[in-house]
Amino acid sequence: MLQNNQYLYPKINKQSIMQAIQDIIEFRTSPEIRDRLAKYGIPRLFKAGEVIQRENAYVKAIPIVSYGNIRVLRTDDEGREILLYYIKAGESCIMSFLGGMYNDTSKVKAIAEEDTEILFIPASQMAPLIKEFPEWLEYIFRLYHKRFEELLEIVNSLAFKKMDERLLSLIKTKCSLTDNNTISVTHEQLANELGTARVVVSRLLKQMEEEGMVRLGRNKITLES
Repeated sequence: MLQNNQYLYPKINKQSIMQAIQDIIEFRTSPEIRDRLAKYGIPRLFKAGEVIQRENAYVKAIPIVSYGNIRVLRTDDEGREILLYYIKAGESCIMSFLGGMYNDTSKVKAIAEEDTEILFIPASQMAPLIKEFPEWLEYIFRLYHKRFEELLEIVNSLAFKKMDERLLSLIKTKCSLTDNNTISVTHEQLANELGTARVVVSRLLKQMEEEGMVRLGRNKITLES
């Protein structure tokens, strides 16, 4: 999940990232795995909106987010996107694990939802970490379980929920990620993440505002309590 222009990104304080890594449940009692991650990990800072991983690019490193959020999307042949899930602090990308392990290309696109710190673990370290540290495998399985449930929810939403329900759910999720009732987002971005047209989102948001569910501003949406 590391781009070819990785060295253009500013380096940041690895110590602050490692403090966040220490808070991961599986790593708390294992200074050995934390030392290994500190030794080989490459810290990077991505600004909000920056593409971290492009589809069809080879996965060279696996990200562990220490601060911020990443949204992971899937794009079809016509360029339409749909949101799959978010990667939050303390989490990683299962798609990257698979791509890194098997020297494969990424099947998803990852974008920084906000300013985000990431510790990239080279794909060459995946097999040694699995062999030497049960904690690493436990970490992978926990994330795999969570991602699987999130993808099932996406399927459930697509199959059984109306677009207004999906839109409101997405807004609530974004508010939860930032711990703020007001989010900065365009109607077009919401439409892309939901896999629908901008005019549909704009119409539904207007209806929600009339019903007192949200308050709209310029590229801002406030979720009313």
